[in-house]
Amino acid sequence: MSLHPVGNILELFYSTNDGRVNTAELALDDKGVVEDKYYNKNTERSVLITSQDSYKLAVENGIDAPYSALGENILIDYNPYHLKPGAQLVIGNLVLEISQNCTLCNSLAKVDAKLPKVLKNDRGIFAKVISGGTIHKGDNIYLLNV
Repeated sequence: MSLHPVGNILELFYSTNDGRVNTAELALDDKGVVEDKYYNKNTERSVLITSQDSYKLAVENGIDAPYSALGENILIDYNPYHLKPGAQLVIGNLVLEISQNCTLCNSLAKVDAKLPKVLKNDRGIFAKVISGGTIHKGDNIYLLNV
């Protein structure tokens, strides 16, 4: 087992009934993001990871989407969309396992009508929490090679 450095956390978010919250740290456990309104709803989809590449793609297509507009919990400077389900990312003492690609939803059209088509395969990936912990902006991200 070895860790391969792949990137860093740029931003962290959680959802409340009143909207999205940008935060310096997130606590996660086996039920998801502790403060998130979707906590303990679907553990296979409990954490949404998005690459800054998705936002760059939006800008290249004339769409101005602020960070968190894609619904992510973790925005990173690494593009993990090629990772297969079962791949694991390690951030501090936290271990996340990729569970599935993120499907598009109608909420993206609220940002811009073109956004769902532009980000068809590039919105993000879902992960489940294997080992909980607290993560922070700037934390290093490692790919676990088994």
